[in-house]
Amino acid sequence: MTILVSGATGAVGRHIVAGLLEEGQQVRALTRHPETASLPAGVDTVAGDLSGPVDTTWFENVSQVFLFPAEGDLAPFVQAARDRGVEHFVVLSSLAAAEEFPRDVGSVSNLHHRRIELAVETSNIPATILRPGSLANNLLGWAYSIKMTGGVDDPYPTSRQAPIHEADVADAAVAAFLRPEFRGAVVPMTGPEALTRVEQLSTIGAAIGRTLSYREITADEFRNAMAAYIPDDVITMMLDYWRDTVAQPDVPRPVDRITGRPARTLAQWAADHAQAFS
Repeated sequence: MTILVSGATGAVGRHIVAGLLEEGQQVRALTRHPETASLPAGVDTVAGDLSGPVDTTWFENVSQVFLFPAEGDLAPFVQAARDRGVEHFVVLSSLAAAEEFPRDVGSVSNLHHRRIELAVETSNIPATILRPGSLANNLLGWAYSIKMTGGVDDPYPTSRQAPIHEADVADAAVAAFLRPEFRGAVVPMTGPEALTRVEQLSTIGAAIGRTLSYREITADEFRNAMAAYIPDDVITMMLDYWRDTVAQPDVPRPVDRITGRPARTLAQWAADHAQAFS
């Protein structure tokens, strides 16, 4: 049987596709632009949008689905999968959906990911819910400033997060597909170590051979600087997270319990993405 991977050309999706192929699985990749997907040979690439019209042929001979948390109403996609006999979902969600902290309740990430989780829950299809914390890929937002100014202007330099490598999220997804004991599980996950924002920047600097400067600004200065580029509710979510993790750092929840191998460090992520900062 085939595994359908939505969001297959994204940072996590590409790693999932590669990992499933390495395990000898048949993979169908759902992407809006198959002509530019550049996925490995042997992948059945089909055109589609998760939140657009559903083509039931996507689910032919499909037993399992990776559900990427795309914007829009994903309920029709989930229901079509159920109607075509899909047996298992692996859902990419977020730690914010767990509502472990007051800052999460009603946040952009919380509302978005819980809506997707609920769509799967009401379908009654068994699901593995992956809830990563802060993705290391979020640090790519620093790339332009690093290249242009040799550092960043950000608030809360001593807040500590445990960013997770997108490849670890993908490895967890592959394990969830292949190991039946994780069906029905909710899996929180982070990187292996909580690092201050200054330490995160220094890790990137080490990967590219530069000493980078963290220039502290206030939360209001950050909000004003980002207002033209990021929605205000997203800025609020970011600032709340950074503020809270000054006094209460992220507690690492490495993925080795599901992947069976050590979690990748931020240093490894920075080395893998050094070109983006150079």
